[in-house]
Amino acid sequence: MENIIRLSAALGIFSIMVCWEYFKPRRQTPVNRKKRWPINLGLATLNMLMMRFTVGSIAYLSAINANQQAWGLLNQFAVPEWLAITITLLVLDFAIYCQHIVLHKWPLLWRLHQVHHTDLEFDATTAVRFHPLEIILSMAYKVACIYLIGAHPLAVIAFEIILNGAATFNHSNIALPTKLDKKLRWLVITPDMHRIHHSTVPVELNSNYGFSISCWDRLCKTYTAESLQPQETMPIGLNAFRKPTELSFMRLLLMPFKPLQRD
Repeated sequence: MENIIRLSAALGIFSIMVCWEYFKPRRQTPVNRKKRWPINLGLATLNMLMMRFTVGSIAYLSAINANQQAWGLLNQFAVPEWLAITITLLVLDFAIYCQHIVLHKWPLLWRLHQVHHTDLEFDATTAVRFHPLEIILSMAYKVACIYLIGAHPLAVIAFEIILNGAATFNHSNIALPTKLDKKLRWLVITPDMHRIHHSTVPVELNSNYGFSISCWDRLCKTYTAESLQPQETMPIGLNAFRKPTELSFMRLLLMPFKPLQRD
């Protein structure tokens, strides 16, 4: 049931964002969808099948197990359910923010994460462009966090839905009114804010690490408000990978095992 809920929410949000992108795009996309989408969605399908037939619902089951065994910080105290859910959501979100920074800073992990950043355009499918090994490591890290804090099981399901939905939203190529975007940024990560993180400019690439709420970037001084170039024309991706022929499905799978190329 947990998998059905997550998948239904993910597909619903993805469909909304794709339609929104079609009718009101923020940027024109010179790289044709027919070239990018099979690769991005192919990686998404591979990752989904890999998770489905291996660890499955391990995040939720880990929270159940931690609760049953009274493991983790929240299970050591008589915490009201609403507070346990709130703490779980906030701690897991901050944990993913920290993980994202490490993925950029540690060369070994950057080998995996660069696959996500090699997309030459930026739309809803970019949100699912990840190397399978990164997905596995990310899940292992998430499970460790769940046991450490004694995460509330319902909050874990909610977090997974929020994380997937927020990533789809903030990677989407949708046009929001400037005033609305600036107001939303005080709470959530908007597409314009996260697009800066996909810039080819190193200082912008290494900023705006958040996935759902924007406060971590502001509090930890990793926030960049505006890109050096206009959002409509700023180059997306990595300077080391500018040829679509270098970014085929198989080349992306093999990319982490080749000599590391930094911008």
